[in-house]
Amino acid sequence: MAKKTEATVEDKLRELYNLQLIDSRVDEIRNVRGELPLEVQDLEDEVEGLKTRMSKLDAHTEELSQKVKDKKNLIEESKTLIAKYSEQQKNVRNNREFNSLSKEIEFQELEIELAEKHIREFKAQIEQQKEVVDKSKERLADRTDHLKHKKSELTEILEETQKEENALLKMSEDHAASIEPRLIKAYTRIRTNVKNGLAVVPIERGASGGSYFTIPPQVQVEIASRKKIITDEHSGRILVDAALAQEQVEEMEKVFAKL
Repeated sequence: MAKKTEATVEDKLRELYNLQLIDSRVDEIRNVRGELPLEVQDLEDEVEGLKTRMSKLDAHTEELSQKVKDKKNLIEESKTLIAKYSEQQKNVRNNREFNSLSKEIEFQELEIELAEKHIREFKAQIEQQKEVVDKSKERLADRTDHLKHKKSELTEILEETQKEENALLKMSEDHAASIEPRLIKAYTRIRTNVKNGLAVVPIERGASGGSYFTIPPQVQVEIASRKKIITDEHSGRILVDAALAQEQVEEMEKVFAKL
């Protein structure tokens, strides 16, 4: 049985840089989408909030309208009682009964005045509520239209990029599975800790790509020899020589073009 050939350091570097190119491509796609998903979520929350607010305003307006009806009914009841007491005054036998009925009439008249005052207050509140509702309706229409536009924009971008992203994620998983665990662990840790997600970078004009700290000439020679995996002492990134990087970029661009 043939013995499996162990991957050379150069092979490992190429695979790591390929993985970086794939993951960077995914990052680019997600950057294109940018904040759109969050914008859509915020707009959805705002629209839902406006709908809830309008529902509460409608309920409160209905409550005020009912209170107006109740007060109008109370006024009619008081008027009926006033007419009743006034009629009874015509048949009283003494001043005490007359005065007692007069007090009842006066009380009902005060009830009418108070009810009319409340009706005016309730109607004023209803008018204020209507102004708020009208403004909320305008805001809701504007936000709903904006949400529709943003959803359409997001859907279009997702349709354009989702297929490619899914393919790249599968490719990333496959590449990661072919690299020894300790290197993947280091790659993932570095990629997580740096802002631009670059864990494997080439030497550019004598400096580490992504951090731009100068690499000593002797270290550059070691990197170019591809005999050991070397990291940038400043950023911790894994370093590859420019020639290897260019070769892998050209190779991966052909792969990406088929997606």
